[in-house]
Amino acid sequence: MDRLRLTALDAEDLQVVSAHVQDAVMIVGDIRYMPREQKAVFVMNRFVWDKAADKRSRQHERRRSALSVSRVLDMKVSGIRQDARENVLELLAVTFEEQDAPAGRIRLDFAGGAALALTVECIEVQMSDLGAAWSTPNLPSHDLD
Repeated sequence: MDRLRLTALDAEDLQVVSAHVQDAVMIVGDIRYMPREQKAVFVMNRFVWDKAADKRSRQHERRRSALSVSRVLDMKVSGIRQDARENVLELLAVTFEEQDAPAGRIRLDFAGGAALALTVECIEVQMSDLGAAWSTPNLPSHDLD
């Protein structure tokens, strides 16, 4: 099985992780912030950008994956109804804004303007595929207007 596992310990690594989770979809109920453990976990259906579509069937792949952020001091939410646990969010990018090196803010930006901002002591992020892939005919696209 070709499950992907990535670790990010700096901003450049985080860009690689961001590219792999771009266009992942998750429901609000699959977001977990654990302040005592200083951790946030996001379980998602990741679009597999690194694998070409099957040319005959035009099928693409998605995989169940988890994005884990450690050393989280605080999490702020913008534009996400936390009581609407079944609402679907489409992840666009994961970025880092350095504030007091190595500390800073990791942002998860979603389609429609929603965002999560995690204040972190430093970048310590892991992305892991959790299971087998499944086919989808849908290729993510974005209106650039």
